Amino acid sequence: MKNKMLKSCVVLGGGGFLGLNLCRRLAASGVRVRAFGRRSLFPEFLKEVEWYQGNFSDPSAVASAIESFDVIFHLIHDSTPQSATLDMIGDVEHNLVPTLSLIKIAREVGSPRIIFISSGGTVYGQVTQIPTPETAPTDPITAYGVSKLAIEKYLNLAERLYGLEHRVLRLTNPFGPFQVALKNQGLIAAAISRALSDQTIEIWGDGTVVRDFLFVDDTIDALIAAANHEGKSRVFNIGSGQGRRVIDVVAAIEHVLNRKLKIRCDPQRPIDVPTSIVSIDRARNELGWSPKISFESGLQKTIEWWRTHEAKISHIKNGKF
Repeated sequence: MKNKMLKSCVVLGGGGFLGLNLCRRLAASGVRVRAFGRRSLFPEFLKEVEWYQGNFSDPSAVASAIESFDVIFHLIHDSTPQSATLDMIGDVEHNLVPTLSLIKIAREVGSPRIIFISSGGTVYGQVTQIPTPETAPTDPITAYGVSKLAIEKYLNLAERLYGLEHRVLRLTNPFGPFQVALKNQGLIAAAISRALSDQTIEIWGDGTVVRDFLFVDDTIDALIAAANHEGKSRVFNIGSGQGRRVIDVVAAIEHVLNRKLKIRCDPQRPIDVPTSIVSIDRARNELGWSPKISFESGLQKTIEWWRTHEAKISHIKNGKF
């Protein structure tokens, strides 16, 4: 996908799973890229990128990091659906408040656009329309979804009041290389990790909940398309548009690995909706984006990457970066 307008970008959360993949793609296309974050788990893969170490909760660090860049990719969220609900005050303090500070700083330095990763799996809550379009009611049942939605609303307000452009991508369940499930977030990464180390895979409920999985390369295409977008829409669902039961995802991993996995079913959590599949018609029509990589192909690529980098990932999980 060609970059029509991107000249310089700062990626907040550039050392993480999505950020690292995005930084590498942008740098390879000739864009000036700065990655901002507390740490990079794979610094050897960011040699073509400016690294700026800092904490998102530190306004002075954020201000120094984003100054003079055309586009800000906001990929930082310092909680998971489970941890955010257990500590709602902490979720607001570590995610919503720093984002409000980012909006203020972006206005001051004149950054033209913020691209924010929201959550297609949590902002809608219990839905009646599947696949779920962007026009569906938003009624989150987790604090994580509430804070993501609040950030969306503040970005919309900032554009209305101050002209600060933004695009929101309501992303489903991305997976692929460089996702190592340190927070036990990311079903596929967690399952591969436990399978390769012969550990038990824990799933919530009986495995029949349905989720929408998207390979990371397609996710990065969507982020770049949003940065280039010139239309009126501001919110886009980004997913495969197809659902898979958790138990079927585990079976697919078993098939690629050619081994039977150990599975333990824990009680269903109240924060989990039964089915989450988003409609991607708006992204297809307005961003010119649609997934290109099948789930099966993406899973094969992901497992190949894990096998190649298993020693490095083991060091990371043992706290050696």
